[in-house]
Amino acid sequence: MAFLADHLKRIKPSPTIAVTDKARALKAAGRNVIGLGAGEPDFDTPDNIKEAAIKAIREGRASKYTNVDGIAELKQAVAAKFKRENGLDYKPSQVTIGTGGKQVLYNAFVATLNPGDEVIIPAPYWVSYPDMVNLAGGTPVEVVCSMESGFKIRPEQLEKAITPKTKWFLLNSPSNPTGGAYSRAELKALTDVLVRHPHVHVMTDDMYEHLVYDDFEFFTPAQVEPKLYERTLTINGTSKAYCMTGWRIGYAGGPEPLIKAMAMIQSQSTSNPAAASQWAAVEALNGPQDFIARHNKVFKERRDLVVSMLNQANGIKCPTPEGAFYVYPSCAGTIGKIASTGKKIATDEDFVTELLEAEGVAVVQGTAFGLGPAFRISYATKTEDLEEACRRIQRFCGNLK
Repeated sequence: MAFLADHLKRIKPSPTIAVTDKARALKAAGRNVIGLGAGEPDFDTPDNIKEAAIKAIREGRASKYTNVDGIAELKQAVAAKFKRENGLDYKPSQVTIGTGGKQVLYNAFVATLNPGDEVIIPAPYWVSYPDMVNLAGGTPVEVVCSMESGFKIRPEQLEKAITPKTKWFLLNSPSNPTGGAYSRAELKALTDVLVRHPHVHVMTDDMYEHLVYDDFEFFTPAQVEPKLYERTLTINGTSKAYCMTGWRIGYAGGPEPLIKAMAMIQSQSTSNPAAASQWAAVEALNGPQDFIARHNKVFKERRDLVVSMLNQANGIKCPTPEGAFYVYPSCAGTIGKIASTGKKIATDEDFVTELLEAEGVAVVQGTAFGLGPAFRISYATKTEDLEEACRRIQRFCGNLK
């Protein structure tokens, strides 16, 4: 349609949302579908957080506009969190609050990218990263990270990808979609490279910070290498660890000029995040944190169940991730085989399509995340559903000819 902007041709709809919508449609049509595409905890928001929002509503603190990029109380809570958990000193004026981490990322790209500017993105990546860069006028530079490397970028790969046009290096740990997480030593090897290239800024998406297992210890780049502090934007949010996906609160700490520029962009787009959600987030960050460990115990049990069962499926190889609530198994062993429908599995998209059609299990193809043939499963759902879904995947793979 000639009326639409040309830059829309550079992006595509979110595959994760597409598969979730397709699963919902099949369910509505009466199919027994297990949806493992959406990345959100099945636990409800803790009661103390909900009560904080209700209290704010009753006291009239949720009825009016707030400061464009967040109330002072939430900025202070974020600054305290960064100091307490990450050893990072940010003043409230160095903190921005957005409508989810996605808006924070997008604001940062729009505020900084000029045509031709490059953003290094390790693949597999969260589906929105390259499209955000494209929409902001930049150029995504994808660096493929193999299963053998734990789906993590190596220092020599980072060094090779940096050019005079590189503006950002974007790191997501623990990762969506792989669950891979960088140890302190792995981060130090990367930050050593970045220190040598002062024109490169670091954007780190730490949304899954608290979702780590097996005694893994989380670190963030500016914490590991203080020399990068002035050129790092540290992004996080309440969605995953606090079970607040629907509340839409993300935040970041970074250089004050960048934070101010991001606030200006937000003032011309959405303005402030919902006030009630902001007060809920204050309680999330300042209140009891003990439920996180309880949730993680369940997530770890689910992870171990899914990894074990998938590795028993013909043609599937599933590594054990360090964090988040995703696994990213290879389905290379199924390529070239024939499904019960008579269709040949030529790509991971074929695998995902035929799995949904034959067994009613909705997952997302790996090519959507920049590396196939693979697929992503979210294990943030009921254990019984995960067990049944894995049985169906085993049956589907066993029936391939």
